[in-house]
Amino acid sequence: MDQHTIYIRYFGPIDDERVKKLMATLEQKLKEGKERFVILISSPGGSVFHGVSAYNFLKGIPAKIVTYNFGSTDSVAVCLFCAGSQRLCVPHGRFLIHGIGFDVPTGARFDEKSLGERMTNLKNERETICRIIADNTGKKLEDVEQDMFTGITLTADQAKNYGLVHEIKSELFEKQAEVISIT
Repeated sequence: MDQHTIYIRYFGPIDDERVKKLMATLEQKLKEGKERFVILISSPGGSVFHGVSAYNFLKGIPAKIVTYNFGSTDSVAVCLFCAGSQRLCVPHGRFLIHGIGFDVPTGARFDEKSLGERMTNLKNERETICRIIADNTGKKLEDVEQDMFTGITLTADQAKNYGLVHEIKSELFEKQAEVISIT
């Protein structure tokens, strides 16, 4: 068994609480001398801010990051998945790439200026997500943008052909592996 590999099971939305816990766990394990992290992901997506921040954090730490879709990796969770230098998926995993939006609280009112600011922010977030996916899959940026606008769901095999997944396999980790849960 590899003593330097830590498995982290990320199960749930991409949100403030879980991303903070993920980063704190990685920081602590790096201090303990761990060098390789396998992040097992099944997530419906969530906050673009937190998903992009987690992606950049994982890309920037001094460790090998492997990501592994063990169920469904949807929306901005695809960015988290793209942080792996090696990306794995179970045979029956799936990925969802789609456009982004924002929720409007009841009674909210937008004037032209605030609506314009919201639209600019949405466009910037979409472009960031598209660049992350394109940079990590080898797909053309305009093709990823079209896929976001259309909305696509990829099986494990389709995700491999797309460039998201490097390998499809069932075994998640070894019997004695250290697994940390973030739910």
